[in-house]
Amino acid sequence: MNHPRPWLDNYPAGVAPEIDLDEYRSIVSVLEASCQRFRERPAFSNFGTTLTYGELDRLSNQFAAYLINELQLKKGDRVALMMPNLLQYPIAIMGILRAGLIVVNTNPLYTGRELKHQLKDSGALAIVVVDNFAHTVAEVLVDTDVKQVITTAVGDQVKFPKSVIINFVLKYIKRQVPDYSIPGAIRFDEALRRGRRHNLPAVDIAPSDIAFLQYTGGTTGVSKGAMLTHRNLVANMQQAGSWIGGNLKEGEEIIVTALPLYHIFSLTANCLVFMKTGGLNYLITNPRDMPAFVRELKTSGFTCITGVNTLFNGLLHTPGFDQLDFSKLHMTLGGGMAVQRAVAERWKQVTGCTLVEAYGLTETSPAACINPLDMKEYNGAIGLPVPSTDICVKDEQGKMLPTGEVGELCVKGPQVMLGYWQRPEETAKVIDSEGWLRTGDMARMDERGYFYLVDRKKDMILVSGFNVYPNEIEDVVAMMPGVLEVAAVGVPDEKSGEAVKIVVVKKDPALTADEIKAFCKENLTGYKLPKVIEFRTELPKTNVGKILRRELRDPPAAGTSKA
Repeated sequence: MNHPRPWLDNYPAGVAPEIDLDEYRSIVSVLEASCQRFRERPAFSNFGTTLTYGELDRLSNQFAAYLINELQLKKGDRVALMMPNLLQYPIAIMGILRAGLIVVNTNPLYTGRELKHQLKDSGALAIVVVDNFAHTVAEVLVDTDVKQVITTAVGDQVKFPKSVIINFVLKYIKRQVPDYSIPGAIRFDEALRRGRRHNLPAVDIAPSDIAFLQYTGGTTGVSKGAMLTHRNLVANMQQAGSWIGGNLKEGEEIIVTALPLYHIFSLTANCLVFMKTGGLNYLITNPRDMPAFVRELKTSGFTCITGVNTLFNGLLHTPGFDQLDFSKLHMTLGGGMAVQRAVAERWKQVTGCTLVEAYGLTETSPAACINPLDMKEYNGAIGLPVPSTDICVKDEQGKMLPTGEVGELCVKGPQVMLGYWQRPEETAKVIDSEGWLRTGDMARMDERGYFYLVDRKKDMILVSGFNVYPNEIEDVVAMMPGVLEVAAVGVPDEKSGEAVKIVVVKKDPALTADEIKAFCKENLTGYKLPKVIEFRTELPKTNVGKILRRELRDPPAAGTSKA
């Protein structure tokens, strides 16, 4: 490389090349400072109810006091969260962190098999779950270390009478709350009440303490917990904040948070960056209901929005979206999956606001690259490395490649995770002795320091911004007695970017695609379900028996059947 950091010459005005890592000791110190400074300002809004920074401070303090005094949890213990975007989420996150505990974010749509793995692997001692998904917790509880289940209903933090209406409709009209039985479970509201009786003891939180276990798959198919420390998250908040901060007005921004807070992009970019500047997170509980989402946007007065390509595409195709008032919208940030040019161009045309692409990973807390916010149009790049971050492209031998050459994208910076929870061998595979994280993405850098993704080295499939690992799908389908062999690959999909395709060799000639779909539905969450099921007489393999996945992505040859 002619210039070790050519991107610095192209940094937006006012963005410094380095951040001050010692500005904050922990996420808690950032949150507490915001709660003092913006006490009367709105922090989170959901279903028409707004929580001020002062209320967030008080309620999270109560939850932290409950966890320490009533549950007797000790610093470093893990607490799982299993819910969509609700006001309970930020209260719980902040309470867990204030108690010196570790947040284990869990997808509420997980099947019992997926949830059991995550709870057992993390050793979580408590879980906060919304009633709609508590039946899944009830199924697996006996096989985990969980001592206390804390349940809550969707509308519980919403003001009366709307709270009662929401809970009634979900349970009795929409029937979205399956029956469950968890002896000894406590309601979230009751936990807050009990916490009120106690003082919160002082907890010393060091920058190196783990704040989150963010589960991400792996090429092995087993979901692994990325250990993200307080320093990782604070650094990334400062890195993303310094990049977009010049465009934000303190205490005036309203950001639409439609991506779930259990997704690292939403957690850092929306929750942390905007809380630091006194912004309001406008929580969308069910972004899949696009007509209702558009109705919410109508009254929100939003100034910023983040999301994945499928979310922006969905909004653009929802009647009424193009009629909204976009006069205050000045920032649209896309990440989690590649932004498609057609979507970015249409977004600009409809909203007048450029859709700026960013790149990151769970393992980098997540931001590694962001495009300048003053970009006039989509440029196809994933952007420039954020402050205090080095990025390079390496070959198979680990040698840095010059400008323009394609190799594996490697990242180094204070936002790179500590490693994978209790998996030193897996950690050693991705982080080398010099601290470079191998991302598994193939990329190139141009002479200005912009990076472009070319392909993925890993076989990971990216469905609407969520990682799907072929081995996990294969393991599940292979459990079926009628299956001889199976391989999973990603295929392009207009709606979700990529979809899961499986190619099956039958053991039982009577096996049908519908039977496979039904079996997968029992064992895999929605976005992991195979969309295309193809039958072949054999799978293409190398001479050592390795399945040639790239050949499976092609359309089936004559004589194969597809579902």
